[in-house]
Amino acid sequence: MKITLMGAGGKMGCRITDNLMKNDAFDVRYVEVSPAGIERLARRGLTPTPQDEAVHHAEAVILAVPDALLGQITHDIVPMLRPRTMVITLDPAAAYAGALARRDDLTYFIAHPCHPPLFNDETDPAARTDWFGGVHARQHIVCALHHGPEEDYANGERIARAIYAPVMNAYRVTTEQMALLEPALVETTVGTCIAVMKEAYDEVVRRGVPAEAAFEFLSGHVRTIFASVFGVSGFPLSDGANYAIAQAKRAMLQPDWKDKLLSVESVKRSVAEIAHVPAT
Repeated sequence: MKITLMGAGGKMGCRITDNLMKNDAFDVRYVEVSPAGIERLARRGLTPTPQDEAVHHAEAVILAVPDALLGQITHDIVPMLRPRTMVITLDPAAAYAGALARRDDLTYFIAHPCHPPLFNDETDPAARTDWFGGVHARQHIVCALHHGPEEDYANGERIARAIYAPVMNAYRVTTEQMALLEPALVETTVGTCIAVMKEAYDEVVRRGVPAEAAFEFLSGHVRTIFASVFGVSGFPLSDGANYAIAQAKRAMLQPDWKDKLLSVESVKRSVAEIAHVPAT
Protein backbone atom coordinates (compact mmCIF):
# COMPACT_ATOMS: atom_id res chain seq x y z
CA MET A 1 0.00 0.00 0.00
CA LYS A 2 1.35 3.42 -0.97
CA ILE A 3 1.47 5.77 2.02
CA THR A 4 2.54 9.38 2.39
CA LEU A 5 3.52 10.55 5.86
CA MET A 6 3.35 14.32 6.28
CA GLY A 7 5.30 15.84 9.15
CA ALA A 8 7.55 12.78 9.07
CA GLY A 9 10.41 14.47 10.93
CA GLY A 10 8.32 15.93 13.74
CA LYS A 11 7.88 14.70 17.30
CA MET A 12 5.07 12.26 16.49
CA GLY A 13 6.18 11.88 12.89
CA CYS A 14 9.52 10.36 13.88
CA ARG A 15 7.83 7.70 16.00
CA ILE A 16 5.60 6.80 13.06
CA THR A 17 8.53 6.96 10.63
CA ASP A 18 10.50 4.50 12.74
CA ASN A 19 7.59 2.04 12.76
CA LEU A 20 6.89 2.35 9.03
CA MET A 21 10.57 1.86 8.21
CA LYS A 22 10.36 -1.56 9.90
CA ASN A 23 7.19 -2.58 8.03
CA ASP A 24 7.64 -3.85 4.47
CA ALA A 25 3.88 -3.95 3.83
CA PHE A 26 3.93 -0.27 2.87
CA ASP A 27 5.62 1.83 0.20
CA VAL A 28 6.17 5.12 2.06
CA ARG A 29 6.96 8.68 0.99
CA TYR A 30 8.13 10.97 3.79
CA VAL A 31 7.23 14.69 3.64
CA GLU A 32 8.98 17.23 5.87
CA VAL A 33 9.69 20.95 5.41
CA SER A 34 11.38 22.10 8.62
CA PRO A 35 15.21 22.05 8.71
CA ALA A 36 15.20 20.24 12.07
CA GLY A 37 12.76 17.63 10.77
CA ILE A 38 14.77 17.11 7.60
CA GLU A 39 17.88 16.57 9.74
CA ARG A 40 16.07 13.98 11.86
CA LEU A 41 15.05 12.13 8.69
CA ALA A 42 18.64 12.31 7.39
CA ARG A 43 19.85 10.61 10.58
CA ARG A 44 17.50 7.77 9.62
CA GLY A 45 18.90 7.62 6.09
CA LEU A 46 15.78 9.19 4.58
CA THR A 47 15.33 12.05 2.12
CA PRO A 48 11.97 13.87 2.13
CA THR A 49 9.79 13.73 -0.98
CA PRO A 50 8.26 16.97 -2.31
CA GLN A 51 4.67 17.33 -1.13
CA ASP A 52 2.96 17.41 -4.54
CA GLU A 53 4.76 14.29 -5.71
CA ALA A 54 4.14 12.47 -2.45
CA VAL A 55 0.39 13.09 -2.21
CA HIS A 56 -0.21 12.27 -5.88
CA HIS A 57 1.47 8.91 -5.26
CA ALA A 58 -0.56 8.07 -2.16
CA GLU A 59 -3.33 5.62 -1.45
CA ALA A 60 -3.29 6.89 2.15
CA VAL A 61 -1.97 10.17 3.59
CA ILE A 62 -1.09 10.28 7.30
CA LEU A 63 -1.12 13.80 8.75
CA ALA A 64 1.34 13.87 11.67
CA VAL A 65 1.06 17.65 12.02
CA PRO A 66 -0.32 19.97 14.74
CA ASP A 67 -4.12 20.22 14.98
CA ALA A 68 -4.05 23.94 14.23
CA LEU A 69 -2.41 23.28 10.83
CA LEU A 70 -4.69 20.46 9.67
CA GLY A 71 -7.29 22.74 8.14
CA GLN A 72 -4.83 24.62 5.94
CA ILE A 73 -2.82 21.52 5.01
CA THR A 74 -5.90 19.54 3.96
CA HIS A 75 -7.13 22.48 1.89
CA ASP A 76 -3.73 22.43 0.15
CA ILE A 77 -3.51 18.70 -0.55
CA VAL A 78 -7.09 17.42 -0.88
CA PRO A 79 -7.57 18.80 -4.41
CA MET A 80 -4.49 16.80 -5.51
CA LEU A 81 -5.55 13.43 -4.09
CA ARG A 82 -6.82 10.62 -6.24
CA PRO A 83 -10.36 9.33 -5.61
CA ARG A 84 -10.65 6.79 -2.76
CA THR A 85 -7.47 8.05 -1.09
CA MET A 86 -7.60 7.72 2.70
CA VAL A 87 -6.76 10.80 4.77
CA ILE A 88 -5.65 9.80 8.29
CA THR A 89 -5.45 12.17 11.25
CA LEU A 90 -4.04 11.30 14.65
CA ASP A 91 -6.54 13.28 16.72
CA PRO A 92 -10.30 13.93 16.42
CA ALA A 93 -10.29 17.70 17.03
CA ALA A 94 -10.01 18.99 13.45
CA ALA A 95 -12.42 16.41 12.04
CA TYR A 96 -15.02 16.95 14.77
CA ALA A 97 -14.70 20.73 14.44
CA GLY A 98 -15.27 20.54 10.67
CA ALA A 99 -11.85 22.02 9.91
CA LEU A 100 -10.73 19.40 7.37
CA ALA A 101 -11.16 20.05 3.65
CA ARG A 102 -13.85 17.62 2.53
CA ARG A 103 -14.25 15.61 -0.66
CA ASP A 104 -16.98 13.01 -0.83
CA ASP A 105 -14.84 10.62 -2.88
CA LEU A 106 -12.14 10.46 -0.17
CA THR A 107 -12.07 8.42 3.04
CA TYR A 108 -11.29 10.14 6.35
CA PHE A 109 -9.99 7.98 9.20
CA ILE A 110 -8.88 8.91 12.72
CA ALA A 111 -6.57 6.81 14.91
CA HIS A 112 -5.30 7.69 18.38
CA PRO A 113 -3.20 5.73 20.89
CA CYS A 114 -4.43 4.84 24.38
CA HIS A 115 -0.75 4.70 25.47
CA PRO A 116 0.66 1.85 27.58
CA PRO A 117 -1.80 0.68 30.27
CA LEU A 118 -1.37 1.71 33.89
CA PHE A 119 -1.73 -1.97 34.80
CA ASN A 120 0.48 -4.04 32.50
CA ASP A 121 2.81 -7.03 32.51
CA GLU A 122 5.81 -5.43 30.77
CA THR A 123 9.12 -6.78 32.12
CA ASP A 124 11.57 -5.24 29.63
CA PRO A 125 13.06 -2.08 31.20
CA ALA A 126 12.84 -0.28 27.85
CA ALA A 127 9.13 -1.08 27.62
CA ARG A 128 8.51 0.00 31.20
CA THR A 129 9.92 3.45 30.46
CA ASP A 130 8.29 3.82 27.02
CA TRP A 131 5.78 6.25 28.49
CA PHE A 132 3.89 6.96 25.26
CA GLY A 133 4.05 3.56 23.54
CA GLY A 134 4.74 2.97 19.89
CA VAL A 135 8.38 2.04 20.47
CA HIS A 136 8.82 -0.81 22.98
CA ALA A 137 5.64 -0.90 25.07
CA ARG A 138 2.40 -2.46 23.90
CA GLN A 139 -0.68 -0.27 23.82
CA HIS A 140 -4.32 -0.19 22.79
CA ILE A 141 -5.67 2.23 20.18
CA VAL A 142 -9.02 3.80 19.24
CA CYS A 143 -10.14 4.23 15.61
CA ALA A 144 -12.96 6.06 13.87
CA LEU A 145 -14.14 5.95 10.26
CA HIS A 146 -15.07 9.62 10.01
CA HIS A 147 -16.22 9.48 6.39
CA GLY A 148 -16.07 6.85 3.69
CA PRO A 149 -17.34 3.38 2.78
CA GLU A 150 -17.50 0.76 5.51
CA GLU A 151 -15.10 -1.52 3.66
CA ASP A 152 -12.32 1.06 4.15
CA TYR A 153 -12.34 0.64 7.94
CA ALA A 154 -10.19 -2.51 7.82
CA ASN A 155 -7.45 -0.75 5.86
CA GLY A 156 -7.54 2.19 8.27
CA GLU A 157 -7.15 -0.08 11.27
CA ARG A 158 -4.32 -1.99 9.56
CA ILE A 159 -2.40 1.26 9.06
CA ALA A 160 -3.18 2.40 12.62
CA ARG A 161 -1.82 -0.87 14.04
CA ALA A 162 1.36 -0.36 12.03
CA ILE A 163 2.04 3.25 13.02
CA TYR A 164 1.32 2.69 16.72
CA ALA A 165 2.91 -0.78 16.99
CA PRO A 166 3.08 -2.85 19.11
CA VAL A 167 -0.73 -2.75 19.41
CA MET A 168 -2.99 -5.01 21.45
CA ASN A 169 -6.68 -4.09 21.02
CA ALA A 170 -8.10 -1.64 18.49
CA TYR A 171 -11.40 -0.19 19.72
CA ARG A 172 -13.81 1.24 17.18
CA VAL A 173 -15.55 4.47 18.21
CA THR A 174 -17.26 7.37 16.46
CA THR A 175 -15.56 10.72 15.91
CA GLU A 176 -17.71 12.28 18.62
CA GLN A 177 -16.90 9.48 21.05
CA MET A 178 -13.19 9.96 20.37
CA ALA A 179 -13.58 13.69 21.11
CA LEU A 180 -15.28 12.75 24.39
CA LEU A 181 -12.20 10.66 25.17
CA GLU A 182 -9.77 13.38 24.09
CA PRO A 183 -9.83 16.19 24.93
CA ALA A 184 -12.83 15.87 27.29
CA LEU A 185 -11.95 12.84 29.41
CA VAL A 186 -8.16 12.65 29.45
CA GLU A 187 -6.97 16.22 28.89
CA THR A 188 -9.75 18.39 30.28
CA THR A 189 -10.71 16.14 33.21
CA VAL A 190 -7.83 13.80 34.05
CA GLY A 191 -5.13 16.28 33.07
CA THR A 192 -6.67 18.87 35.39
CA CYS A 193 -6.91 16.38 38.27
CA ILE A 194 -3.28 15.36 37.84
CA ALA A 195 -2.18 19.00 37.66
CA VAL A 196 -3.98 19.56 40.98
CA MET A 197 -2.24 16.47 42.38
CA LYS A 198 1.11 18.03 41.43
CA GLU A 199 0.15 21.28 43.15
CA ALA A 200 -0.81 19.35 46.30
CA TYR A 201 2.49 17.41 46.12
CA ASP A 202 4.46 20.66 45.83
CA GLU A 203 2.62 22.04 48.83
CA VAL A 204 3.34 19.08 51.15
CA VAL A 205 7.00 19.18 50.07
CA ARG A 206 7.06 22.92 50.82
CA ARG A 207 5.75 22.07 54.27
CA GLY A 208 8.72 19.81 54.93
CA VAL A 209 7.84 16.31 53.69
CA PRO A 210 10.91 14.85 51.90
CA ALA A 211 10.29 15.06 48.16
CA GLU A 212 11.22 11.45 47.45
CA ALA A 213 9.00 10.15 50.23
CA ALA A 214 6.11 12.30 49.02
CA PHE A 215 6.53 11.11 45.43
CA GLU A 216 6.66 7.42 46.31
CA PHE A 217 3.73 7.75 48.71
CA LEU A 218 1.67 9.63 46.12
CA SER A 219 2.46 7.41 43.11
CA GLY A 220 1.84 4.21 45.05
CA HIS A 221 -1.50 5.44 46.34
CA VAL A 222 -2.52 6.64 42.88
CA ARG A 223 -2.23 3.06 41.66
CA THR A 224 -4.01 1.61 44.68
CA ILE A 225 -6.86 4.14 44.72
CA PHE A 226 -7.34 3.84 40.96
CA ALA A 227 -7.58 0.06 41.28
CA SER A 228 -10.14 0.35 44.07
CA VAL A 229 -12.32 3.05 42.50
CA PHE A 230 -12.45 1.31 39.11
CA GLY A 231 -13.04 -2.13 40.65
CA VAL A 232 -9.77 -3.59 39.40
CA SER A 233 -8.47 -4.70 42.79
CA GLY A 234 -11.68 -6.21 44.13
CA PHE A 235 -11.25 -4.22 47.34
CA PRO A 236 -13.27 -1.04 48.00
CA LEU A 237 -11.85 2.10 49.52
CA SER A 238 -12.08 2.43 53.27
CA ASP A 239 -14.91 4.37 54.89
CA GLY A 240 -12.38 7.01 55.91
CA ALA A 241 -11.11 7.42 52.34
CA ASN A 242 -14.65 7.70 50.96
CA TYR A 243 -15.49 10.32 53.59
CA ALA A 244 -12.36 12.35 52.74
CA ILE A 245 -13.19 12.19 49.02
CA ALA A 246 -16.79 13.31 49.56
CA GLN A 247 -15.63 16.25 51.67
CA ALA A 248 -12.91 17.27 49.21
CA LYS A 249 -15.23 17.10 46.18
CA ARG A 250 -17.51 19.67 47.79
CA ALA A 251 -14.55 21.98 48.28
CA MET A 252 -12.76 21.38 44.97
CA LEU A 253 -15.49 20.79 42.38
CA GLN A 254 -18.57 22.68 41.29
CA PRO A 255 -21.69 20.48 41.46
CA ASP A 256 -22.37 20.87 37.72
CA TRP A 257 -18.79 20.27 36.55
CA LYS A 258 -19.74 17.30 34.33
CA ASP A 259 -22.38 19.37 32.53
CA LYS A 260 -19.84 22.12 31.96
CA LEU A 261 -16.92 19.96 30.82
CA LEU A 262 -18.39 16.77 29.30
CA SER A 263 -21.47 18.05 27.47
CA VAL A 264 -21.44 17.83 23.68
CA GLU A 265 -21.60 21.62 23.47
CA SER A 266 -18.55 21.98 25.71
CA VAL A 267 -16.59 19.38 23.74
CA LYS A 268 -17.44 21.14 20.47
CA ARG A 269 -16.16 24.43 21.86
CA SER A 270 -12.98 22.76 23.06
CA VAL A 271 -12.12 21.05 19.77
CA ALA A 272 -12.94 24.23 17.84
CA GLU A 273 -10.41 26.12 19.94
CA ILE A 274 -7.82 23.35 19.47
CA ALA A 275 -8.35 23.32 15.70
CA HIS A 276 -8.49 27.12 15.48
CA VAL A 277 -11.92 27.28 13.85
CA PRO A 278 -15.09 29.16 14.92
CA ALA A 279 -17.33 27.04 17.16
CA THR A 280 -20.73 26.08 15.76
